[in-house]
Amino acid sequence: MGGSTFGNIFTVTTWGESHGPALGAVVDGCPAGLPLSADDIQRYLDRRKPGQSRFATARREEDKVEILSGVFEGMTTGTPVSLLIRNKDQRSRDYGDIAYTYRPGHADFCYDSKYGFRDYRGGGRSSARETAARVAAGAIAARLLSETGISLRTYVHSIGPVACKSFDPEEITRNPLCMPDSSAAAEAEQYLDQCIKNQDSAGGVIECRISGVPAGLGSPVFGKLDAVLSSAVMSIGAVKAVEIGDGILAAGCTGSESNDGFCVSDSGKITKASNHAGGILGGISDGSEIIIRAHIKPTPSISQPQNTVTKDAEPVTIEIHGRHDPVVVPRAVVVVESMAALTLADALLANMTSRLDSIKKFYR
Repeated sequence: MGGSTFGNIFTVTTWGESHGPALGAVVDGCPAGLPLSADDIQRYLDRRKPGQSRFATARREEDKVEILSGVFEGMTTGTPVSLLIRNKDQRSRDYGDIAYTYRPGHADFCYDSKYGFRDYRGGGRSSARETAARVAAGAIAARLLSETGISLRTYVHSIGPVACKSFDPEEITRNPLCMPDSSAAAEAEQYLDQCIKNQDSAGGVIECRISGVPAGLGSPVFGKLDAVLSSAVMSIGAVKAVEIGDGILAAGCTGSESNDGFCVSDSGKITKASNHAGGILGGISDGSEIIIRAHIKPTPSISQPQNTVTKDAEPVTIEIHGRHDPVVVPRAVVVVESMAALTLADALLANMTSRLDSIKKFYR
């Protein structure tokens, strides 16, 4: 199976299945000398792991990461960093009824169409469980970015029809929905309780804000930073749309409303008076805060009766039971952040060769 590697210089290859013995990632291209421990990675994985609230799957996975290579005495060695996360709470029997039935909203039919064979236990590689490996790798990327002054803040902007109207960064970790607005979080919990009562699920929007990104990252044609970020975030299974800056609202604006005027800050630095572009112009970072929004679809596994067909084209009605998230949005927050971090770490290293004077300065 191709398509399991992301990046050009700072690369990550994920491996493993939802109900296999383990999953993990291999990170290559990480510079030597980066302080790194399992705890640095575990903090990211703990934000994603299941079973933390009534709005998450009851599957109990510790998601304990093991570093198998690439780190010695607390420092990266410049060689591939291999990461292992063992699966400990699989219930493959929960999926026996859908071995020959295509679940609505899932990739079952598409897998059969492509490979003529699929791992029906939790969806195999198409399972959201795969994102644990991305998060482990993303933690390393975020650690690298922090060394250069780049930081990421990611949170839930909305769930279903309930959107945040205020922003308190401290509130993000106080509620199980990772929303920066306590009133919106309380309203969203009521909405989700109703979804659960109706044996239904919900989607939402995740926003990621990245500060400290220098101007000049990205390329002006096929390697546009916003294009690569969008591709990275869209590679997350539940994401159906990505916005940068004003996003779709920009289509309804005039040029005078959408343009960001340049100015000089008190420190004499060239900056912008506004940030409708979301920190990227012409595919290249402009030094402003990068703003990304990921639109997440409702969890497709619901207990309501749904019409579908079997592999033999026989019409059937199914009810999907087992341990599923009524909403994946809060747990996907760190996944979006991880993919953004991986993208920027790769872009940061690639940008080191864009100017001759930088190369000469490095080797002088």
